[in-house]
Amino acid sequence: MKLSEQVRPISYLKAHAPEVVRSLAETRRPVVLTVHGEAKAVLQDVGQYEETQETLALLKVLALTNRQVDEGKVRPAGEAFTQIRQRLAER
Repeated sequence: MKLSEQVRPISYLKAHAPEVVRSLAETRRPVVLTVHGEAKAVLQDVGQYEETQETLALLKVLALTNRQVDEGKVRPAGEAFTQIRQRLAER
């Protein structure tokens, strides 16, 4: 995706809002909005935004997991499952 093809001045959005929103839904490509020639905001389809947020959440979980492994905060799976079963049995 060439982001440079999706750069629009804010005045374009003001004049063509329905067309821009329709294009976001159809192409799922974000639009970079500029003010006085400087990029100021990114407009994207809500579905694409939700996917981005889910991806970021997963990456954060992976980064946390990697950090815990590096710090030695791990235990064998069998031991972990035994502890979980014990906690569940206590309830």
